[in-house]
Amino acid sequence: MFGGGTPELSAESYPDKRNIPRMDFLVLFLLYLALVLLGFVMICIGSKTHYLQGLISRGAQIFSYVIPECLQRAMLRVLHYLFHTRNYTFVILHLILQGMVYTEYTWEIFGLCQQLEFSLYYLFLPYLLLIVNLVFFALSCVTNPGTITKANELLFLQVYEFDEVMFPKNVRCPTCDLRKPARSKHCSVCNRCVHRFDHHCVWVNNCIGAWNTRYFLSYLWTLTASAATMAVVSTVFLVRLVVMSDVYLQTYVDDLGHLQVVDTVFLVQYLFLTFPRIVFLVGFVVVLSFLLGGYLCFCLYLAATNQTTNEWYKGDRAWCQHCPHMARPPAAEPQAYRNIHSHGLWSNLREIFLPATARYERKKK
Repeated sequence: MFGGGTPELSAESYPDKRNIPRMDFLVLFLLYLALVLLGFVMICIGSKTHYLQGLISRGAQIFSYVIPECLQRAMLRVLHYLFHTRNYTFVILHLILQGMVYTEYTWEIFGLCQQLEFSLYYLFLPYLLLIVNLVFFALSCVTNPGTITKANELLFLQVYEFDEVMFPKNVRCPTCDLRKPARSKHCSVCNRCVHRFDHHCVWVNNCIGAWNTRYFLSYLWTLTASAATMAVVSTVFLVRLVVMSDVYLQTYVDDLGHLQVVDTVFLVQYLFLTFPRIVFLVGFVVVLSFLLGGYLCFCLYLAATNQTTNEWYKGDRAWCQHCPHMARPPAAEPQAYRNIHSHGLWSNLREIFLPATARYERKKK
């Protein structure tokens, strides 16, 4: 394996470049990462533009001419069931994915890291985050988000001021037959009006509203932290393995008989072929960390400015175009939406983590 005074690896010890080009793995992985991140950014930014919505609509029309009508109806039924009805599909999928990731971590990385004498506190941190995450996940699933009923309608009407742009006074929900408090919205999936409605999350099969936003933020934070921690542990394991084996200092003879220095690209491919499941896990949790971290930052920004996802989505509308009860007078000047509910960082966070209406409801009971 080693020849002469310079340590070198034979071509047989590494993947044959004739079969696997040098840039295949990294290029495909980086391309995949770029496409996923680009798609996520496009959804977040482009969802507020009519241009992207028009492109999606035209694309759907084009596909409607290609896909058979029976298949279209089946796809629509499946999509309606998944995203427009309350079901536990994504809850089960979430638990399965989390179980698969932690099974791989326990089966391979944990044992190998113990052999390399990693600190047990370091190795057990993902499990601790998992336990905390599952607690907040369960609370996000089962906690009442702030359902508006006849009994608490008057209470919710007094919580927030009506801005007369996005939330006008004296508007009734035609489905629930209730007066709509400011910052509330009727969820078509759950078929109920929710106080301080943020969004309906399919992953927890529940609306996110005034009473469970704190649990959802804690769930999102611990999920991001667990993915990032697992990514760090797995990456440190691979780096330590490379350093201890001195592979990065060696040379190899390529298929043309030339002496080459082991570079980063070739080293990553070698690790991928040696520990494919671990490298795939690292790639998955790294991408997941970026996506969850970006979404967490967005949610923290909304919390710090006392906005909801629903309000952010509609915030650039001059006259709340999605509100059918708010008609614009012909001669009226456009009114830009202004957030009147933000009262400073700490007050905004206290409103989320210590909702006054929730304490009042508990006292009544």
